[in-house]
Amino acid sequence: MQKEIVIIGAGFSSLAASCYLARAGHGVTVLEKNSHFGGRAQQLHKDGFVFDMGPTFYWMPDVFEKFFSDFNKCPSDYYQLERLDPGYQVYSDVNKVIEIAANFDEIVNTFESIEKGAGAALQKFITDAENNYNLAIKDLVYQPGENLMEIITPKTALKIGAFFGTIKSQVAKFIKHPDLKQVLEFPVLFLGAKPETTPQFYNFMNYADLQLGTWHPKKGMHQVAMGMVALAKELGVTFKANENVEHINLITNKVVSVTTNNQTYTCDILLSGADYHFTETLLPKEYRQYSESYWNKKTFAPSALLFYVAFDKKLENVAHHTLFFDTDFDIHAKSIYDTKEWPTNPLFYASFPSITDDYFAPEGKEAATFLIPIAPGLEDSTKIREHYFEIIINRLEKITNQSVAPFVRFKESYCVKDFKEQFNSYKGNAYGLANTLLQTHILRPKLKSKKINNLYFTGQLTVPGPGVPPAIISGEIVSQLILKNK
Repeated sequence: MQKEIVIIGAGFSSLAASCYLARAGHGVTVLEKNSHFGGRAQQLHKDGFVFDMGPTFYWMPDVFEKFFSDFNKCPSDYYQLERLDPGYQVYSDVNKVIEIAANFDEIVNTFESIEKGAGAALQKFITDAENNYNLAIKDLVYQPGENLMEIITPKTALKIGAFFGTIKSQVAKFIKHPDLKQVLEFPVLFLGAKPETTPQFYNFMNYADLQLGTWHPKKGMHQVAMGMVALAKELGVTFKANENVEHINLITNKVVSVTTNNQTYTCDILLSGADYHFTETLLPKEYRQYSESYWNKKTFAPSALLFYVAFDKKLENVAHHTLFFDTDFDIHAKSIYDTKEWPTNPLFYASFPSITDDYFAPEGKEAATFLIPIAPGLEDSTKIREHYFEIIINRLEKITNQSVAPFVRFKESYCVKDFKEQFNSYKGNAYGLANTLLQTHILRPKLKSKKINNLYFTGQLTVPGPGVPPAIISGEIVSQLILKNK
């Protein structure tokens, strides 16, 4: 029997869920508080420059392929992909750069050239990572996290030790050189956690990085979101922009409608792809599953200070994706997770998509996005943002041996206050809930409310976790759960 399903938010998880639910024959309406669809995958357009304001890395292409193939489509029906070579580069000091090639054999040679024996060690490490990737993607991450038996299988029993060792300890067994350690430890930042608190099982992210590669969708990650919107519309999904949900209306323990700033929408099922904590604040306290104390005790993935910068020249000695890890990784991580303060000497990431794609900047010019990971909930002011912009520009000039400050045409910034205001993000976090051992699978917030019969959740605060591919997977999982419980 057809049901009317309302989805709050139009991020990747909501878009994925809308497609599966519409395909099953239900009426699906997506309500988005902002003027654009795609959640954090929005774009800034100014003076001929374009910036992806949210995600910029396209990893795990198989997840995107599976999603579209479920609808007899493929990514190329909606956007064009290019594999980057190098996938990215890492600066560990002035003029000291490691390039991560598209070809794995070249990466092995790079490791070997830096540390004798590291090439063979990397091959062994990646073999284990590949096994974990296959186990994770095929058997584990598509589980709804309702009970522990979902992930207790003969295969996972053989891997039990991988859930108690950490990425940091495992990397140290294979690699000694600090620069190479950083290369292998950095992908866990996509999981929102420190290498020393992330189970070594998550080394499957290294397989995604070094073997499956780093890709660029032409016109940016926003184009991926727009492809999913287009597919959803083909399936009959209705999208409503500028609809801010202000009330969830209940009769006893059942949602009957939601009220936005414009009107009321009735529904048989409500799915929230918006911030989980925020969604529950729209409910009476007795119907909330998780208290303020619960959320406050959780380990959240970082927030971010971002700068979108237009340069009136092409830059030198940078790649499409460039990591500036010339400062102490551990000290910066402690500022995020332990002391929860602004870092003194931050590492940062930069994306220069106009190197690959002339869509992003006029000829002879460069568009750049800079990101400093920071603790959620920090004080956010114009003065602080300006201070860190100066740090970034000075470091960029020094490390890449060029003058850039005089060529800044304009810059825009985005930080904690913006994540809170635009996405109702808890403490202004950028990536969701960290994937630590005690925040994995059944220990994450549930997809289905235990107190309201027809209320569901999806996205980066529930299973499987942070990142664009996991968000797409979360949308599929929750749609299966809804269809099963109908």
